[in-house]
Amino acid sequence: MPSPYPRKQFAQHWLQSDKALNEIVNAAALSPGDRILEIGPGTGILTRQLLSRAESVVAVEIDRNLSQKLAKKLGDIPNFLLLCADFLDLDLESVLTQTPEHFHHPNKVVANIPYNITGPILEKLLGTISQPPQIPYQSVVLLIQKEVAERITGAPGSRTYGALSVRVQYVAECEYICTVPAKAFYPVPKVDSAVVRLSPRPLALPADRPRWLETLVKVGFSSKRKMLRNNLKGLVDRDQLTQFLEQLNINPQVRAEDLSVSQWVALSNLLTLEPSVTP
Repeated sequence: MPSPYPRKQFAQHWLQSDKALNEIVNAAALSPGDRILEIGPGTGILTRQLLSRAESVVAVEIDRNLSQKLAKKLGDIPNFLLLCADFLDLDLESVLTQTPEHFHHPNKVVANIPYNITGPILEKLLGTISQPPQIPYQSVVLLIQKEVAERITGAPGSRTYGALSVRVQYVAECEYICTVPAKAFYPVPKVDSAVVRLSPRPLALPADRPRWLETLVKVGFSSKRKMLRNNLKGLVDRDQLTQFLEQLNINPQVRAEDLSVSQWVALSNLLTLEPSVTP
């Protein structure tokens, strides 16, 4: 039995699979100059692998008990910095300005994150359609719940493609690396997991009005069984929507999940707002 014991309060599940660990590390494609951010290092099994391959590792752990144990095990390693904090509340860049230079500006994220806060963590790491990060990470490799991984990387027309797919794929290239079965963890969770690699990048043809695109996507996916023009009837003129769908060679009876990210952008750039809507 691993020690310390995982705590339900923080949704802790210790990864015990060397195969999965290797998949995560290989997906990160680490080089000696990389500066890594790890969220939720837990017992440090992944941390040790990162420390031996990168210039530095900044690990953020919310569990005070775990932080104390990690500090005893790894605290003397010069390229390791442990922050005991809630990552979602942490002003990381501000904190790192007060540390040695080799910890500044991490360029990659590699982490097994708590599944119950995956959405907020993704938003903080990648930004949003209307608020991209000022300094994006080169890559973000995460071990997350398989269902969420499938949604993030889903293709248009698939059962997993939805608003989350569009939002994340707008700001990053998304790759599904591998599935990690529940038995690879202790305690065994109720769901399988997956490794994904997200590579932030600006879209070739970005939205003219990013907040308007966010609104369209949110409302467009509000009822996946309905045609897009029915979901958006409260936002845009129905005839105008039909006209621009035809202009983009899209069937006017299309549903939200059938539009690619680039088609969503093209449509949002063409559509005008109803007077009552503020982008």
